[in-house]
Formats: sequence, structure tokens, C-alpha cells
Amino acid sequence: MAVELCLLLLLFCGGTISEVQPIYKPPPGTLDFGFVPAKTYDTGAYHEPGPIGILFKVVHAFLYLVQPNPFPQDLIRKLAQQKFGNTQGDYQKAIYYEIGFIVSAALGLLFILLLPLVGLCFCMCRCCDNCGGEMHQRQKKNADCQRSCFATFLFVASLIISVGVLCAYAANQHLTSQVRGAKKLVNSNFKDLKVFLNDTPAQIDYLVSQYNTTKDKALSDLNNVGPLLGSRVQEQLGKEVRPALDAALTMAGAIRETKEALENVSVSVEVLQEGTERLHGNLTDVKMHLSNTLNDSACTAAQAASTCNIIRNSLNQLNINANFSGLPGVSSQLAKVNDVLKIDLSSLVQKGYAAFNDTPDLVVNQTKNILSDIKNVLESIGSNISNFTKTLPVQNIIADLTVYLTQSEAYVQDYFPVVEQYDFYRWLGCLILCCMVVLIVIFYYLGLLCGTCGYDKHASPTTRGCISNTGGNFLMAGVGFSFLFSWVLMIVVVLTFITGGNIEKLVCEPFEDKTLFKVLDTPYLLNQHWKNYLSGILFKNPNINLTFEKVYSDCKENKGIYTSLHLDHLFNINEFLNISMYTEDVALRIEHIQINLSKIILLDEIGKENLLNFSSSGIEGINFGAYLTEINKSVTKVDLLSFANDLEARADQLPKGALENALKGHANSIRMIHSQQVVPLEQAMSTLNQSIRLLKRTSSELMVKVKNVISAVNAAQLLINNNASLVIVQETKKYMDTIVGYFEQYIEWVKESIAMEVAACKPIANVIDTAVDIFLCSYVTDSVNTFWFGLGGSSIFLIPAIIFAVKLSKYYRRMDTEDVYDDMENGNNGYHKEHLYGIHNPVITSSVEQW
Repeated sequence: MAVELCLLLLLFCGGTISEVQPIYKPPPGTLDFGFVPAKTYDTGAYHEPGPIGILFKVVHAFLYLVQPNPFPQDLIRKLAQQKFGNTQGDYQKAIYYEIGFIVSAALGLLFILLLPLVGLCFCMCRCCDNCGGEMHQRQKKNADCQRSCFATFLFVASLIISVGVLCAYAANQHLTSQVRGAKKLVNSNFKDLKVFLNDTPAQIDYLVSQYNTTKDKALSDLNNVGPLLGSRVQEQLGKEVRPALDAALTMAGAIRETKEALENVSVSVEVLQEGTERLHGNLTDVKMHLSNTLNDSACTAAQAASTCNIIRNSLNQLNINANFSGLPGVSSQLAKVNDVLKIDLSSLVQKGYAAFNDTPDLVVNQTKNILSDIKNVLESIGSNISNFTKTLPVQNIIADLTVYLTQSEAYVQDYFPVVEQYDFYRWLGCLILCCMVVLIVIFYYLGLLCGTCGYDKHASPTTRGCISNTGGNFLMAGVGFSFLFSWVLMIVVVLTFITGGNIEKLVCEPFEDKTLFKVLDTPYLLNQHWKNYLSGILFKNPNINLTFEKVYSDCKENKGIYTSLHLDHLFNINEFLNISMYTEDVALRIEHIQINLSKIILLDEIGKENLLNFSSSGIEGINFGAYLTEINKSVTKVDLLSFANDLEARADQLPKGALENALKGHANSIRMIHSQQVVPLEQAMSTLNQSIRLLKRTSSELMVKVKNVISAVNAAQLLINNNASLVIVQETKKYMDTIVGYFEQYIEWVKESIAMEVAACKPIANVIDTAVDIFLCSYVTDSVNTFWFGLGGSSIFLIPAIIFAVKLSKYYRRMDTEDVYDDMENGNNGYHKEHLYGIHNPVITSSVEQW
């Protein structure tokens, strides 16, 4: 029941998985929903064993040598389904998989059975003065070498036994310290589970509250329907409207320019006609005066005659070249243009601009009622969501789960002292086993120390010192305790080896690589009627594809429990945040927006008639050829400044006198005529040239240009009056998609939040990791395996230690009899026993028990 309550915690979020078909929409502005509030979990489901981890790795490597076979998935499945043994090959496969453990256990059992038996036989044999029990030592030449070798081998074996017992002791202490520290880890897991429960409602409330962000953005867009929708409509219509109005405004400017040009032509022609007439009279006077001067007698002189003739022949050049008196006037065209300008066409076009720019305001005024209805719909969505969440029994579920969790925590807390008490008994038992080995090793070390320090190579076996003899006794004591304790040690080693090794291979390693989950996910494994056991337990529907491996992996990645457990199959509330019907209502209301732009008048009939009057003003009838012909001519036939300069230069060629001075005076008069009359006439001709050319350009196909402008204005007006509805529908659809897109974005955010952030089930994965990976495998199994590895190694090396200790003790203990040399003179090179010669040991025979 508690599990189902835990799974129901987030079921109401299921409705966010909307079944609405996705609507194509332009990408709306990204909404910022913030971050879902999440607490930090304290439990770190990772254990670092510290320096003892090196020993753990060594044990793992040893277990791999013993058992290199892969995890037997098929055998485990058959065993779980109670089908193991149905085929003859099952036992063979099991034996093949366990062959390493079987061989090792068999060797251990052999050790347990044989070593006590060997010890018993060894004792009986020594009691019969055999097997080294006779207190007599034969003298040998290599005795010192043998003693040194035996001592060295025994010391090495003792060192190895010491290392093994230290490993066992370290593992024993590590297990005890980890068990005592497990309480903190357990409390951390319970704390995380409480945070998981207590934080989930706040996360759900946050998801619900963020609907206001969506609603506020939608309301903001609705309140700005003018700048948004109106401006979009205006922008689309403006692609044709603005060029038409710009062309009309350009034509209005052309009318003003035409008037100015006609006025300039009229004034310039009048100025030119008067100026050329006056210039002609002045040039005639200059020619007459020059002619009179040249008729002077001074010109008949030989030096001046040729010069005077040249000047006299050039007098015909002093005459006007352009004749403006015959040019036609433009007064009639100017009068018509002035009549056209009585109507301010620019002002009419600006009114069209203003009317078109009021499109956003027209949209606002014509959508007030519909937008009010849409706002009411948005408010009702929020109210429905809030009311619906209040009806969900979230607090009841949280309360029930909290009670169950509290009870579980209390149960663990109550039994934890019992666990610690039993662990103390285990620790004490393991310590006693280690002390057994330590006792044996101490005897060996003391025997080596006393024997080595007290040994006197000059002393005979029967006269060895007390320290040396004590060393030998310590060695034999170590041998005796080895026979007494070794089989007990090996029993413990075999039992822990079989148990710990198989847990490591059948639980810990497959858990680490998730092979264990694959076995658990085998169809019909845990229940012969259910394809998927987990979904059968949770949803009563074993056909749902919900696996242990997927759930554990998702929780390990801290995904939401709703996604991890597929809770939508258990309780799917489509009504919650299922705003499809509301968005459809909103979309329907937006689609019914009717915007009438027929009140927009771009250019009225007066403006159009004004344009037609301008086209018929007659400027195209002006004789531009006649004007351009005269304009292209110079004012005079000769450049007066050049003529004056040439006249003055020729006067300088004449003898000094009145003739020279008179000619220079005429040259100055010509210069004055140029500056006072010709220059203003040239300026007037330039103005006339510019105006005539402007009029020529304007008049070119003027009627066609005006008709094109009027046609463009009429087409734009027709678009606004008749075809604007299509543009409005298109832009309204985009506007609607933007509004609806905010809700789609909210739903997607809720989906992602529920999948990844809301009720992130990391604590559930942490509980599993804590129970299996950390406590069972890291704390218990690794420590137990290291314990039997160290204790087993020590037990095995007791065998060579026994052999070397027995051999070495002969060299340290005081013998009852000894070998003696015959005198060389008797020709006897051998050894003989003392009792044959009646030689007794002067030292009292040791009372130590004979072996």
C-alpha cells in the first residue's frame, strides 16, 4: 500500500501529456518559467574504502582467478522459475560455473580433515621417540647451514602469516567501523526520502503557478493587439499602399516644380529679350565709334595701315548671336498649372497616409469585445487549474507516506542497536580467531629470537643454554597450537569464502554492470503469469513494458518519478492542464475577428481629378526644340573679352599717340559691356536651360505617368476595400498561433519539468545503492572476503611453518644425548652414542615434556 501511495504522488501530472495534435506556429518569444525549486539530497551513493581498498582489489583479482566465468543468467532464471534440473546439462553448467569454488572448498575440507589427523599422528609418533621425538641430535658438517635455512624459511613463513592476520584484523575492524557508521548513512537516506516527499507538492504548485507567466504574456499580447496584429496587417498592406501614396506625393512635388520651372522660363525669356535688344544697340554704337577711329589719318601711315585694316575687318563680329525674340511664351501653361495648384494635392496624400497609419487603432477599436471574451477564457483556465489541484488528495498521500516512512525509520532505529550488538559478537569472534594466529606467530617469533640469540655454536647439543632451549620449546609450542587451531581457522575460512565469494560473483558484480536487473526483467521470471513483474505489481497490468533496469537507470540519472515509473498508466489525468479545449476556443474567437478597413481613403476623387488636370496643362506642347536651339548659342558671335584683349594688343603695335589711346579706350568699353550685359544674359540663359530641360523631362509621357499613379492608388484602395480580409485572415492566423504558442510552450515546459525535475527519484536509487552496493557489497562482502583471504593465507602457511619449526627446534633444544668422535688414533672416524661409552650428560635432563 505504501509503495502505491508513493507512486500516486505525482500521478495528477499526467494530464500535462496533452493529446492535442501539434499546431504549426511561428516560433513565439521564449517564456522564462524559471527553475523548478529543488532541494539538495545529502546522500552520496558512493563509497570510497580508503587504503584498505587496495586489499579489496587484490581479493577481487583472486576471486577472478578462482571464478573467471561470466554471470550465469540462464541458470539463475531457471532456478528462479524452479526449472533447474529439468535438463541434464543444468548441473554440469552449475558445476562448471562453480568449479573454482568447489576445488577451493574441497582443498579447504581436506585441510580441515587431514591437519588434525596429521597432528594426532605426529604427537603419537613423537611419543614413541620417532618423528624427531628422540632427544638426540646427530652431528653433521652442514648443520649450521641447515639451521640457518630453516630459521630463514620459518621467519618468512611467519612474516606471511603476520601479514595475513593483519589483513584479517584490518578487514574485521573495517566492517565494524562501517556498521557503526551505517547509521548515519541510513539516517541520510531517510532524510532524503522525507525531502523527496515534502518538496514534491511545492514543485507541483510551482508548475501550476507558472501558468500565470503564460497568461500574463498572452494578456500582454492581447492588450497590444494594435501594435502586434494591426501593425502586421499594416505592414502587409503597406507593400502596395505606400508605393502608391509615395508616387502620388512625388507627383504633387512635380507639379510644384513644374510651376517654378514655367515661371523661370517666362521671366528668363523676358529678361533675355530685353537684354539682347539693349546689347545689340550698344554693340552697334561700339562698332560705329571704332569705325570712326579707324578712319583717322593716323591709320593711313605705313606702320598702322595693316593693323587698322585687320581691326576694321573684325568689326562685323561685334553682334548678338542668339535671338530670343521669336520664342513662344508659356503663359497659358503657367496659368493652368496655377489652377491645378489651387488644390493642395500634398495635403490630400498626407490625409491618405494618416488614414492608413491609423490601422492599429482601427484594429483595437474593432476587437474590443472579442478580446474581452478571450481574456475571460484565460482567467477561467487559471481558475480551473487552481480548483482542480485543490481537489487532488496530495496532502493525504504525503501524510500517509510520511507516516509509513516514519514507522520504517523508527523500526530501523530500534533494531540498529541489536545489529550493533550482534556485530560486536562477530567482531569478538573474529578477533579471537586472529588472536589464535597471533599466538602461534608469537611463539614462532619468540622461538626464533631466543634460539638465535641463545645459540652457541661451540656448545654441544647436550650443553646448550637455557635461552636456546627455551627458543626450541617456543617453536614446538607454536607447532602444537598450530595443530590445535588450524582446522578451526580453516572451517571459518571455507564458510566465509563460499558465502562471500558467491555474493560477490552472483550479486555485487552483476549489480554493478546491471546484469542482475536484466535477469529480474526476464518475462515470467518472478511470476509465471506476468510478463513484466514490476508493472504487474504497480499497475496490475503485466503487459506494460516497465523494467527494473530502466527504472533504476532513470532514477540514477535523477529523472522524475512520473517518467521513471510510467505512472501515466496508473493514473492519467488529462483534464489537468489539458487546455486543448480552451486553446481551441481562443483560436476560434481569434479567427472570428472581423476588421473593416474600408474607412481608409488613400486619395479622394478631387485629388485624382487634380492629377488629371495637371496632365492636361499643355506643358508637353511647349516647343522645347526652339528654346534649346537658342539656349545652345552664345550671346554674341565673338567673346567680347577676347575681342577686347586682341584689340588692346593690336593697339600696342601702333605708334604711341592718340590712335593707340583711342583703341584702348574702345577695348575697355567692350569689357564693360561684357561684364554689365553679357554676363547677366548668360546667367539668365543658364536658368532658362535648367527650367526647359526640367519641363521637358516632366512633360515626357506625362499622361501615362499620371494614369499609372492613379491606377496604383486605385489598386491599393481596392486591396484595402475588398482584398484586405485575406491579409487580415493571414495575419490573424499568425497572431493566433503566437498566442496559442505560449500555451504550447508552457505544456512542453511542464512535460520536461515532470520528466526531469519534479519528484526526481534519485533518493530511490540511492536507497538501492546504499542497501546493495554500499552496505552489502562494499561494507560487508568486501570486508568478509578480505577477512577470509587474510585468515586463509595465514592458515595455509601454517603448514610450512610447522615443518620448519619442528626441524629448527632440534638445533635450539637441549638434547639428552649427543654424538661423540672416536679418537683418531684408534682409527675410528664415526660417531657413537654416549650411553655406549657410559658418558652421561652432566646437565640435568630437561623436564620439559618430550614430543
